[in-house]
Amino acid sequence: MAKPIMIQGTMSNAGKSLFAAALCRILSQDGYRVVPFKSQNMALNSFITREGLEMGRAQVMQAEAAGVEPSVLMNPILLKPTTDRGSQVIVNGEVMGDLSASDYFRRRKQFLPDILRAYRALSERSDIIVIEGAGSPVELNLLKDDIVNMGMARLADAPVLLIGDIDRGGVFAQLLGTLSLLEPADRDRVKGLVVNKFRGDRSLFDDGVRILEERGGKPVAGVIPYMKINLDDEDSLSEKLRPSCEGIIDIAVIRLPKLSNFTDFDVFTQYEGVSVRYVSAPRQLGTPDLLLLPGTKSTIADLRWLRACGLETAIRRLVTDGVPVFGVCGGYQLLGHSVSDPCGAEGGGETEGMGLLPVRTVFVPQKTRSRTQGSITCGEGFFSALNGCRFSGYEIHMGVSEGNEKPFAVLDGGGQEGCFRENVGGSYVHGIFDSAEVSEALIRALYARKGLSFDGTGIDRDCFRQSQYDLLADTVRRNADMDLIYRIIEGKTK
Repeated sequence: MAKPIMIQGTMSNAGKSLFAAALCRILSQDGYRVVPFKSQNMALNSFITREGLEMGRAQVMQAEAAGVEPSVLMNPILLKPTTDRGSQVIVNGEVMGDLSASDYFRRRKQFLPDILRAYRALSERSDIIVIEGAGSPVELNLLKDDIVNMGMARLADAPVLLIGDIDRGGVFAQLLGTLSLLEPADRDRVKGLVVNKFRGDRSLFDDGVRILEERGGKPVAGVIPYMKINLDDEDSLSEKLRPSCEGIIDIAVIRLPKLSNFTDFDVFTQYEGVSVRYVSAPRQLGTPDLLLLPGTKSTIADLRWLRACGLETAIRRLVTDGVPVFGVCGGYQLLGHSVSDPCGAEGGGETEGMGLLPVRTVFVPQKTRSRTQGSITCGEGFFSALNGCRFSGYEIHMGVSEGNEKPFAVLDGGGQEGCFRENVGGSYVHGIFDSAEVSEALIRALYARKGLSFDGTGIDRDCFRQSQYDLLADTVRRNADMDLIYRIIEGKTK
């Protein structure tokens, strides 16, 4: 059976996911069979496995870091918020249904058998399991029947590393306060503290390490520097969503209220001179070189938001001015003539779309979940620069779009996908831009449209991720006490 180690944080976005990914990479480099695990994840960024099952992207990233195929066993419960008070509940990669937050918390203990089956299956095929918690382990009103933080640590009998974010300030209050609020038995499970996102001269924090160790009674297992790592992020607090400066090529992405799978556009951040800005108001939009509409978990609600805040009018103006616009999944649906949800898949209702693509979308009860590959066949307009380019990705959607007489792509094995009209295009395929062939062709076309030449080369997103995992692992290995972490895994600490 595998030996566990658990990463818990003092708050959301403290760095649990990346630190867990770093450990997965390091342990894999050191010859261990390592897998990630998170019993319950809440995120709108998700992924489809080879079996056609859905899981959170953080565990996909960690699996890639470990060099293993992503499996829903690594994330048996996925919650995808549909409203401020409810989520779609996905169990073992399959949609179970929608539950309000109160209903889910009342019923979450019933998912323990699924969690334990998944964990035990992973334990039989690995040496070490790196478990990730969620949020904070001391949300006192949520501790009853906890299945993701100390509740999971007890189930797995896992030692815990507690990680705090010094970049946001108050790291002493974060770490020492969390320790003080834990029950004594759970406090004993914490075998080390990690200070994350440190900037500046590390020696200036020597006194900080001493204070944490004296007052917390736990060794500091690492002071990890702030890293600019370009990897998939699923957190709504991601720095990628913060305002940024315009580059030579300015790509704007609409930050929809129920934004999902914004990782679709991370590939463009790999290119020097290209900026990716997330905007949520007309005044922020300006005149970008390319406008992208991402996926959304609530298409009709986000369409109404676009209309109410004035962004729909601003987008129409850009299209009239010839700015290329592309939508992925929910963003594709927004660009069509209408969106109808007769089965209540995302809350029900019907509304006119933006009318920029000749498709009508109807939601159905059964979710489409598939891996997809093919060739782009756009024959005119700006996106014709991509004609013939190969792509691969995956689809996750409950809407069916019809009327696409000009398909954007032809799928391997037959079938057509997406739609285009002049300088507007759309597709259901997440990751359609990730191949070096597609992203380079698009960047070259954007440079040419401005009368400039692009002298770079295409970068395959998957290859780039591997280099980032190595950079992440090297940085953590240099700045963490790996001897201590190995002793913690082996159970050789008090």
